Amino acid sequence: MAKFKPIDLIKSLSGKICSHSDTYFQKRGKTLCTGRICNPRTKPYTEAELARQAKFRQAIQAVAALTEEQKAAYKTAFDNQTKYTTLRGYMFAKEYEKLGN
Repeated sequence: MAKFKPIDLIKSLSGKICSHSDTYFQKRGKTLCTGRICNPRTKPYTEAELARQAKFRQAIQAVAALTEEQKAAYKTAFDNQTKYTTLRGYMFAKEYEKLGN
C-alpha cells in the first residue's frame, strides 16, 4: 500500500501571479518564493551586466577551488556571524568581495 506524506510546499502567496509562462519556485534564506516570468528579456545584456555575470562566475569558481584548510577557516568565521544562513553563501560572499569592483 502506498504511503502518503503531506508536505507544506507553499505556506502563503501574495500579489498577482500571471499565466504567461511557467511557475518557478526558489528558496531565499528560510522563505520559499514562487513566481512567473511574464515578460522575458528581449534586448541584449549591457557591458555592466556582462561584467557582473563574469564576476559572479569567478566567485563561484573561487569557492569550488577552496582547499579544506580554507573551508575550515571559513567555517570558523561563519559560526561567529549571524548575517548568512548557509556556509556556502558566506564563502561566496567573501570570495565575491575579494574580487572588488
